[in-house]
This record gives sequence, C-alpha cells and structure tokens, in this order.
Amino acid sequence: MRELNIAVSTHNRKLKRIRRVFRVLQEYWSGDNPFQSSTLLRKEREEREQDVHRLSFTREQEQQLQAVLDDPKRKVMNKPEVRVVYYLGMFTGQRMKDCVLLRWSKINLKLRRVWVKQFKTGKEVTIPLAPKLLEVLQSAQEWKSNETDYVCPNIAARYNRTNAIGKNVGNNLVNIDMLRVIRWIGLEPSVEVPGRDKKVTVYGFHSLRHSFASFCAEAGVPQATVLSILGADSDIVNKYYTHVGDEAQQRAISAISGELDKTAQQRISEALELIHSQSERSKILEKLEKILAD
Repeated sequence: MRELNIAVSTHNRKLKRIRRVFRVLQEYWSGDNPFQSSTLLRKEREEREQDVHRLSFTREQEQQLQAVLDDPKRKVMNKPEVRVVYYLGMFTGQRMKDCVLLRWSKINLKLRRVWVKQFKTGKEVTIPLAPKLLEVLQSAQEWKSNETDYVCPNIAARYNRTNAIGKNVGNNLVNIDMLRVIRWIGLEPSVEVPGRDKKVTVYGFHSLRHSFASFCAEAGVPQATVLSILGADSDIVNKYYTHVGDEAQQRAISAISGELDKTAQQRISEALELIHSQSERSKILEKLEKILAD
C-alpha cells in the first residue's frame, strides 16, 4: 500500500482493518498475522513537510457566506435549509452531521438554547442561541410540520440516503452542496498535494468549527468554555489556543523583568482621568466617557 498515493491516515486505517480481519479468522489461520508488524504503519511526520491542513474562515469570509446565502441569484438544492445548516455551523461550532440532523425537540426558542448529542463522540452539549441564529431558526418554523422533527427535513432525508447495499451515500451529496456555497465566495475547497491522487480539503463545512474556536480564542473566552461547546475535539481548540498560552508566558516574563505592560482596565482609567481633567467637555468627550465607563 505504500506505493499507493494515499494519505498516511488512510493507509493506516486500511492496514488496521486488514489486521482485524486476520484476528477474526485466527481459528482458521495457523500462522502469524502478516500485517501485525508496527513497521507497516506510516508515520504522520511523512506529511508534515507538505503543511496542508484545514483552514478556518475569517470574519469577513463568514459575512460573505451569509451574503451569498441571502442572494436569490445563487442557486443550490434546498437553499433555505442549507442557509439554516450554515448558520448552525457558524454559531454553534458543531459538525455537519450534527447540524443537518438536528431536531426541533432539541431546540427551545424561548430559553434560546439548543441541545446537541454529537454523533461522533456521543457527548451532549448545551449551547445558547446567538441572535442571528435565533432569527434564522424562527424563520425556519414556517416549514415545521408534524410529519418530521428535523429542523431541515429535506437535507436530512438527502443526508440519510443509502445505496442498494445499505451504504450511506447522502453525506457526500450534502457535502457537495455545502462546498458549492464556499466556491461562491471565491474559495477553492481542495488543493493538489504531491504524492496524493486525491486533492486535500482545506475549506469545508468543518472550517466553521475551526473558525468558532479561533474567534473564541481571539475574544479571550476560556478554553474550558469552548470545549464545553465543541465537545471532546480538543485538537482543534488546542490549535487556536496555543497563541493564548504564548501571550500568557510572555506576560509572565515581562512581569519578572519589571516590564509588564498596562492592562486594558488601566488604560481605560487613564483615559477617563484625562477626560475629567478637561475644563470644556464637548459632546464627543461625553460620549467617549459613557462608552469607557460602561
């Protein structure tokens, strides 16, 4: 398999499946498992030099996504529901499957909360509804019916589609629809990588999950809080909270060096003192004082 142009993770996953087959057939096989050697597994460092990984959206890009989803000239199957799924991804950070198969019974619009039992981890998380998401969900109630509890019934049915042998094929169909929206804002979801037959996805619906963690880190939201929303997928959170740890370490070194910078609160206090010292205070200064005091 090493001669195949496949990812390291794909190579190792296929190898582990073959190992399981031999373990199941042990009573019919007298020899050693020929695929058991650890040297057959490839190392992740083989791909590090390629430096291709999932990217997060910027705030501007997310705003562009919202704009094209509101643009009637842009066409995609089940577009009103696609819009809901995208907003769920943006403002909850949940995976595509969790957003697509979300049910009304897990949403309380009065309490402005949503409960998600993640398919991948089995963990249930509780998330407050952001104002924009609340507005979108309220609009989605116009197609709510007693026939199904799915928030996005058409996309859910499409996602759950299987082929003749019972294998799910709908997840790929829905993913293609989601990638089409990303292309609308001028981003190419996949890039070619040397040594791979298939392109590597850099922008996808999962990028919204990365963006969620990134925006929280920038806003100073505690890491534990973000984990309570995203679930056990700590790799994503750690990726965006690394710089937060770096900044904390730098402040520690500055403190023991006597070079600690002023805090935001100290700067605000100094600004208020300066405003109060002015004999003639204009309306602009009064507005600034109100903003800083709040």
